[in-house]
Amino acid sequence: MTRFYAGDAAVALIAHGMIDKTLPKAEWTHAAHFATALWLLRDRPLATVVADMPGLIRAYNLAAGGANTDTEGYHHTITLASLGAAAEVLGRYGADHPLHAIVDDLMDSSLGRPGWLLDYWSKGRLFSVEARRGWVEPDLQALPYAVG
Repeated sequence: MTRFYAGDAAVALIAHGMIDKTLPKAEWTHAAHFATALWLLRDRPLATVVADMPGLIRAYNLAAGGANTDTEGYHHTITLASLGAAAEVLGRYGADHPLHAIVDDLMDSSLGRPGWLLDYWSKGRLFSVEARRGWVEPDLQALPYAVG
């Protein structure tokens, strides 16, 4: 198993870096997305994180030199699906389980594959403007967890 972060302090640094918009763009990886989601979900209800995450991601994207358009940047369907997945994984562990170990377990699962969402959505549907702007239901199979 790959270790993505040496400890919970490293996970917190990633999350804080994203939130305060100082995380280098090169460090905003697939693992960092999930690490940030898990860190936020550890102490907040899913509904709160779902409400806050769009603004956090949009602001981070702009600060990192990106944009939020119909073809790049914030993607609502991917964000909600990922938050639901992270919440489901986090719920499998006790509150005292090390967060960095949960990140490692999540990344070692099918969720660790960057294309995991294509098990549920066709590429055309997932990468549509509609899915980027708002929630679009999967068209291949239902998600195995609740979203938002």
